[in-house]
Amino acid sequence: MKKFLFFIVLIVLGSWWVSHSLSPVDSTAKTPVFVKIESGESLSRIAQSLNEKGLIRSPFLFKAYAKLAGSSSKLQAGTFGLKKSQSMREIMEAIRSGKSEEMLVTIPEGYTVADIDRLMVEKGFGNPGDIIDCAFRCDFSTFDFLPSKAAGSAQLGYGSRLEGYLFPETYAVNATEYVPKFFLERMLGTFRKKIVTGYEDQIRESGRTLPEIVTMASLIEEESRRGEERPIVAGILWKRIDNGVVLGVDATTRYQLQKQTDALTKADFETVSAYNTRRNQGLPPSPIANAGESAFLAALKPEESRFWYYLHGPDGVIHYAVTNDEHNANRGRYLR
Repeated sequence: MKKFLFFIVLIVLGSWWVSHSLSPVDSTAKTPVFVKIESGESLSRIAQSLNEKGLIRSPFLFKAYAKLAGSSSKLQAGTFGLKKSQSMREIMEAIRSGKSEEMLVTIPEGYTVADIDRLMVEKGFGNPGDIIDCAFRCDFSTFDFLPSKAAGSAQLGYGSRLEGYLFPETYAVNATEYVPKFFLERMLGTFRKKIVTGYEDQIRESGRTLPEIVTMASLIEEESRRGEERPIVAGILWKRIDNGVVLGVDATTRYQLQKQTDALTKADFETVSAYNTRRNQGLPPSPIANAGESAFLAALKPEESRFWYYLHGPDGVIHYAVTNDEHNANRGRYLR
């Protein structure tokens, strides 16, 4: 009889333990916990990571449950926003499907509004054109640092009021609550905090307007990828503007023509457009990308030099020149 009772107690305790382990760790938790699962990562390592993050109680039961459910080989790689209020079954389903309520989305430095639109669709948020359309048509009047009107075309996907003012950052996005306008407002809010407020004194002391700084930062973002050369490039570009010399930045033509990678032709360079900085003096009518903080710092604190020209070789190394003859020599030497 004692053995029988002991056996019953074991069954009851075991059932309770299994039920307890399958249930949410904290049913009141609302804040997502982000877990990164690498491609090819073992089931044991996934279970351990979830346990270390406090999302499950038992790595052993998670592995057993995954095998019984036929999901052990179907768990997806990626970064998942999971909650302690989710049951083990819900967590496993989120990883198996490759989707979760919350996802980390990184907007890279140098992305345009059109790039952001494509990225969000790729991540499963919204429909093609949602971001572009909202950038031109939604009401963002609470952000008083924005230009008063667009400089381009929604149909062609360039020159919105928001271009240049969407701060590149990693954002947590909720799949069930995603609204393009709200997401754009978050990016604008980050820009206001990081740039408008964060560099308020430096912007005022620079003698340039915020739109000028933002547009110059976008050029620097596209023209230079290395932090140490950005202040020098900024100094060259500001010097050309201040002396009435055309900028000659091909990235502005690429932006207007939406030719990110294709070679620019002679006809492209002859395009009659305010964005053609080979034909027109001064800055283009709007930023051509959303720059990161280092590009803004370079625009705010340019480095003076004797150079008037620069180009990048195929290896990414920058080559400066004082005269046009030197610049042409560099073209022949490094761009053959």
